[in-house]
Amino acid sequence: MNYILFNESIVRTNLLPLTFTRPVADIRVGILTIREKWEKRLKAKTSTLTDVYLSAKFPIVKESANILINGSICPNDEIVEAIRNLKPKQTVVYNDTIIALHVTEDELDNAGDTASEGIEEIKVIQCPMKINHTWEIFSKNQIAILDDFRLLTKGRKSQKLSETNKVLGEGNIFVEKGAIVECAVLNGNTGPIYIGKDTEIMEGAVIRGPFALCEGAQVKMAAKIYGPTTIGPFCRVGGEVNNSVLFAFSNKAHDGFLGHSVIGEWCNLGADTNTSNLKNTYDNVRLWSYAKQTFVNTHLQFCGLIMGDHSKCAIDTQFNTGTVVGVNANIYGPGFQRNFIASFTWGGTAGHTNYTLQKAIDVAEIVFKRRNKIFDEVEKDLLSSVYNLTLKNKYL
Repeated sequence: MNYILFNESIVRTNLLPLTFTRPVADIRVGILTIREKWEKRLKAKTSTLTDVYLSAKFPIVKESANILINGSICPNDEIVEAIRNLKPKQTVVYNDTIIALHVTEDELDNAGDTASEGIEEIKVIQCPMKINHTWEIFSKNQIAILDDFRLLTKGRKSQKLSETNKVLGEGNIFVEKGAIVECAVLNGNTGPIYIGKDTEIMEGAVIRGPFALCEGAQVKMAAKIYGPTTIGPFCRVGGEVNNSVLFAFSNKAHDGFLGHSVIGEWCNLGADTNTSNLKNTYDNVRLWSYAKQTFVNTHLQFCGLIMGDHSKCAIDTQFNTGTVVGVNANIYGPGFQRNFIASFTWGGTAGHTNYTLQKAIDVAEIVFKRRNKIFDEVEKDLLSSVYNLTLKNKYL
């Protein structure tokens, strides 16, 4: 069967700025992205039905028979079983949410967020985990790490940890091949710890689970990490981190605090960057909403920074409680930054100017090269499309 992950339009907007540069299914929560969760469980590759400007990087694959899957849903056993048994003219639903539907190639162009008339509904009882808002990526990260840990480690044997480490709850710690861990303190009693392939945890690091260190990522010396935290592939992290998710290829390599935050790909936080994740009044945190074009109540007491891909900040940058930074912003200057910083913004507390597209591309090429990657025409076109989208409305 051919599986295609689709975006619910309102969810895609709610997840901006993170979904400016990726489909909803490529959000990382837990150890894996939502797409990787589906592919592991279905034992099949997936493609994407998404916005036109994203389709060059995330192309759709169509066949005579297809199953469309909601890209904001994290799979469980009941849903996977229902999808495997789907027949033509059937859809899997939970309450009013479409999870999956069986369509022909001809029907694909007419497939939307709601079921067509005459479609038989297969209802699932177990509530699926669904990512509807940016702050749910970190607030639901504990559940996601637990689910992914079971999925990835079932029936497998962990690599042995070096005796130089201080380990609590060793049975709750899984180490993949190629990982280097020396003179660290790992507490698996507070939740599972997953240490991915070819990762490194340097001397003096102290880590409490739930925690995920994805392939090729690195924890620097004397880092202090509280779960539930995910360090995505090839990220570098130091200092103090609490309940945060970094997607991939991003750096928080120095001292400073990052809490209850989500950092996209190719971001860099300068030395001693700090995020506030709790208001002095202990009130619920309000966060910029691209859908509402205003600040909305997260109903969370703890919420730090949401940062889109390619954004960077200078040393000693201070982010206020509940700050949203768009794609490709360059932030610097003393004092607390604004709570919303639009995409392609250059500046800080003294004022902002436009970050020109060519300069953004030049920097991205250098950053990619440092990681032995090529910033190709597909990446350039994607970044150019986001620039043009946000240029028309700086609130985007």
